[in-house]
Amino acid sequence: MDRGVRSELAGIGMTSQRTRARMIERLREGGIRDERVLAAMAAVPRHAFVEAALASRAYEDTALPIGLKQTISQPFVVARMIELLAAGRELGKTLEVGAGCGYQAAVLAQMAREVYAVERLAQLLDKARANLRQLRLPNVRLKHGDGRLGLEKAAPFDTIIVAAASPGVPQALLDQLVVGGRMILPLGAAEQALCLIERKPGGFSETRLDAVRFVPLVSGVE
Repeated sequence: MDRGVRSELAGIGMTSQRTRARMIERLREGGIRDERVLAAMAAVPRHAFVEAALASRAYEDTALPIGLKQTISQPFVVARMIELLAAGRELGKTLEVGAGCGYQAAVLAQMAREVYAVERLAQLLDKARANLRQLRLPNVRLKHGDGRLGLEKAAPFDTIIVAAASPGVPQALLDQLVVGGRMILPLGAAEQALCLIERKPGGFSETRLDAVRFVPLVSGVE
């Protein structure tokens, strides 16, 4: 990694390490307790995943537009979803549905053995690839595909995280989750809530959690 890239990732002013540290303190104050999650969030320069014009807002606890009517999720929601998935366990082999700009995949890569991130929009996937290239993460693989179908070639997965809202749980994702695995996704349309799904030897259990707001999970590829 050359000096220019290192400097850009380190950030200055509102994108500095100090600003990132304040974000971590806000996550703690908001109830995030898993130090592994906090360390993963601290390790990833969120400002490198948003447009330059929005870089000064990168460490605010808010979703930001990334183009093509998509958003980068607010830091607290990213941390909350990963903490729920990681409670008392390792993430292992992880599938992310909705790679977006690549930010959440970068955070997951700090904790998971392998991360497979699927994105249906080719233009957005190119952006994620460019963003992630700067970090040189050897355990992240990006795929162009319909996230509702999961990624059968790489299945099964210990962990699945879905970054878009669905009215129901896609059957393909349930099928690709190992026994003992966990999946989290926003369920609902007008009103959405996080749903934690665990696959047990006798079937699946669902736990409804926080109210959230995500873009819809759409079928097909573009």
